[in-house]
Amino acid sequence: MERRRFSTKERLSSFVYAWAGIKVALRTDHNTWIHLTLTILAFGLAIALKIGRIEWMALVIVIAMVWTAELFNTVIEKIMDFLSTEKHPQIKIIKDMAAAAVLVTALAAVVVGLLIFIPKLL
Repeated sequence: MERRRFSTKERLSSFVYAWAGIKVALRTDHNTWIHLTLTILAFGLAIALKIGRIEWMALVIVIAMVWTAELFNTVIEKIMDFLSTEKHPQIKIIKDMAAAAVLVTALAAVVVGLLIFIPKLL
């Protein structure tokens, strides 16, 4: 395999492509709007309550996990829809499991959020 020279232009293009993917998710998947709203609320509350550095790290990590899971879930759903428009039990299982990954990360984010915010609100 031939090594290619580093290209700043190609690296910048990869960010453009990634941003395009986020825009597609926001245009086509309603759950991304829920995640965006909750992300904004969580960051706003974190700023208002002046949470500490470690709390910020935990918050950013769990929010990034939720977004990553949601984007992968959306990709899996789109691949399955591309492969077959018919109802198929295996495709349902695949989609359900991808959605479960989002649920697990979202629940973890809720727990972390509660652990960070509840003591500061009391």
